[in-house]
Amino acid sequence: MKRLLTLIALFGFLFTQGQDAQIDTVETRWDMFTYDAGNMFKGVGHSYIQPLRWKGKQWAQFGGLVAGTSIIYLSDEETSRFMQANREGVPKFIRQYGEFYGNPENNYLVTSGVYLVGLATKNEKLRRTGVLLIASATSSGLLQQVLKSVAGRARPIAELGKDTFSPFEKSRNFHSFPSGHALMAFTNAYAIGKQFKNPWVKAGIYTVGAVPGISRLWDGQHWLSDVVFSWVLSIATVECIDRYLDKKYAQKYNSQAKQVSWNLNFGPGTLGVSMNF
Repeated sequence: MKRLLTLIALFGFLFTQGQDAQIDTVETRWDMFTYDAGNMFKGVGHSYIQPLRWKGKQWAQFGGLVAGTSIIYLSDEETSRFMQANREGVPKFIRQYGEFYGNPENNYLVTSGVYLVGLATKNEKLRRTGVLLIASATSSGLLQQVLKSVAGRARPIAELGKDTFSPFEKSRNFHSFPSGHALMAFTNAYAIGKQFKNPWVKAGIYTVGAVPGISRLWDGQHWLSDVVFSWVLSIATVECIDRYLDKKYAQKYNSQAKQVSWNLNFGPGTLGVSMNF
């Protein structure tokens, strides 16, 4: 708990440095809260409705995600054995961090803490960041619960192989796809990373956010395709809700003209995700 409070305090401190506090002597904090809560709810709904509006480009990107996940799926057995075999070579505190931060309860403590700091200081930029964090985590979190149940994929520790699926199985041993820890942690990391302009700061935040997903590979809780799919889904969810919030808030931390863009690359001898900034 002390580590979480320290993280929240540090996050709020970094974001408020060099920023003018958005003090509004007329609008009350209750007004702000109800407005923000409405945007959280609507942002989640917006992320679910967007696929109905997809056109050629969006469907092509989705097809690329499916194709990429399928290619990684072919090597799931080999990568799982490799990661589990090297588990003990990873410092214990890194593995513990992965399990701790990827936990939904701890995740929401951080996201809620960020928002409450913004609400307490009446800082619109920080409030908007909190709304983005909570809405994105809620959207991706609910979706992954549904996908886990529908897919019913066996975890590596079940020792049934990567091709075993039992839809709507209640046992957690059949809730491998996608990875909740990877999804929740990287959703936060990507949303936070968007608030900084420096690409090295972004890369550091993304790396820290990737650890929970990787830790699940070490523990045999997920296959590599589960984790990679979760990371891409995190990016898509945050980008979708962030664009929606652009219409709702005048203030935004990282408002430079050139934004980071992500692309899926597939071709002869090529498979990967590129980041342009």
